[in-house]
Amino acid sequence: MNEYELERGPGGAETRTYFVIGESRTNADNAITTIYGSFYMAFEVSELTEQVVAFGCTHTIELTEQFLRKLFLGQHFPSIDTWLEEVLERRYGGSSRRAVLVSYRDALKRYRAMRRGGCPQKI
Repeated sequence: MNEYELERGPGGAETRTYFVIGESRTNADNAITTIYGSFYMAFEVSELTEQVVAFGCTHTIELTEQFLRKLFLGQHFPSIDTWLEEVLERRYGGSSRRAVLVSYRDALKRYRAMRRGGCPQKI
C-alpha cells in the first residue's frame, strides 16, 4: 500500500488517517517525568472527517489513558481546543492537567503543518 491508497477502517469503511504526537513536560516530581522524561499524547485523525479515531498517551496509571481516550475519541480534532481547557479544569484532577493541554496543542500544530504538506521540525 502506498500513501495514496485508502485503508479499511472500522466496519470496512475506506479511510486515510494522520498520525500525530504532541509532547510536553510535567512537574519534576511527577512519575511520568521520572519514567518517560516527557508527557506524550498520540492521535490518529481521519483525513476526511478530522475526527479522532485512536488515542494513546504516556501514563503511569491505566485509568489516566482510559479517561483521556473517552474525552478525545470521536471528537473533531481541530475543535478540541475550544473546550479542552475548561473540561480539564472541571473534570481532570491529575497533576498532568497542564501537560495534557500543552501536548494537545503541540499535536494540533504538527497536524496543521502536515495538512499543509509538511511536518514541523523539533527545535
